[in-house]
Amino acid sequence: MKDTRPRNMDLTTIKLPVMGLASILHRICAVIIWFSLAWFLPLLFLSLQGAESFENVQSLISGNFIAQFFTWGFLTALGYYMLGGIKHLIQEFGYFETLEGGKLISQVAIASGVLLSVLSGFWVWG
Repeated sequence: MKDTRPRNMDLTTIKLPVMGLASILHRICAVIIWFSLAWFLPLLFLSLQGAESFENVQSLISGNFIAQFFTWGFLTALGYYMLGGIKHLIQEFGYFETLEGGKLISQVAIASGVLLSVLSGFWVWG
């Protein structure tokens, strides 16, 4: 059977609804968290070996912009991933399941994620 549907493979012309954007951001954050674990688990292991190791890890992060940027990115991804999970739980309980409700809760999740990103930036660099 021949498929005659029109196909648009140019991703730059596709306009996602806010629910789709929230879903894709949630998945991207999961990938960022997975790859960040390769950086943060060894640091956690080193920081838990003693007071001197903790101070070494702390000085490594506080004196290096790249390490601070990775920390901020991890905290941003983790914060939005948690917000996306809370959004899904709220919808599983039967709230915000309509089209308008889905738009609203997705907008709230994205706006809260931006706020958490700014707050984690102040925490890392402040």
